[in-house]
Amino acid sequence: QVQLVESGGGLVQPGGSLRLSCAASGRTFGIYAMGWFRQAPGKEREEREFVAAIRWSTSITRHADSVKGRFTISRDNTKNTMYLQMNSLKPEDTAVYYCAAEVFRRDYWGQGTQVTVSS
Repeated sequence: QVQLVESGGGLVQPGGSLRLSCAASGRTFGIYAMGWFRQAPGKEREEREFVAAIRWSTSITRHADSVKGRFTISRDNTKNTMYLQMNSLKPEDTAVYYCAAEVFRRDYWGQGTQVTVSS
């Protein structure tokens, strides 16, 4: 079992920045990759959008086209924590952001953190 806890969400004005964190605990030695997904208002769970992912051992990253150049995923494996630095935020980035981890071929999800971009 792996537990994931997100933090860092909030209300920010367009053009602003936020940094999300996802702390993992439990069988973290088995983490293969972690990532961020988001669920916009009115969307169902199945419509969660991929945001970014990082390979735990190599730090190889991938970002969705919609966030490239604005968001950066990173990780600190000494703290078992993943980050998402979000800059130049837009109203369309408003969503609940979820952390996910692939551990021994199973997927785990956090509870989500709300990000609202509004003036």
